[in-house]
Amino acid sequence: MSTFAAAVARGKNGWTASELELSGLADIDEVVDRLRDAEPDADLSLLFVEADDQYLVILRLDEGEDLRVFGSDSVFAEESRTGALLLGDIEAPALEIDELAAPPADDDEDDRPAADPDADPVGDAELLADLGVSAHRLLSLCALEGMLPSDVTAEICQRLGCGDEMEELREA
Repeated sequence: MSTFAAAVARGKNGWTASELELSGLADIDEVVDRLRDAEPDADLSLLFVEADDQYLVILRLDEGEDLRVFGSDSVFAEESRTGALLLGDIEAPALEIDELAAPPADDDEDDRPAADPDADPVGDAELLADLGVSAHRLLSLCALEGMLPSDVTAEICQRLGCGDEMEELREA
């Protein structure tokens, strides 16, 4: 299974982006250590892990602590060692995919149809809400037909203000 893992971190001088190698790590604590090491003084660090153009996992650390995790589909944990490493400790989804049928009244985003009702998102779908990406928006992006994990990552990064850094990383 091919994976791409990119850390974006917001520090005193703005956003930075770097690719992280996840092979050989034994547990989620080692992943967190690697994310923390990418930008030690960051007030916010995010790790986007994209696998096989099918799965997306987002990890969030605030000031190097308080890990929050979201996965686009629990099946990733069953199909891959990396998925099990990242999602293995998550017990239940924060929101069900069925909840996408009724967007909040204040949601002014596109009304494109969700395409994958079989997806089983897990973890904290609210992990980016305070940054302008609501749980509903995150779940909608992950469920849209034709949206690859890289597309979801790009859209989220644009919204957060680190889209250029992520694009430069991909082109490097």
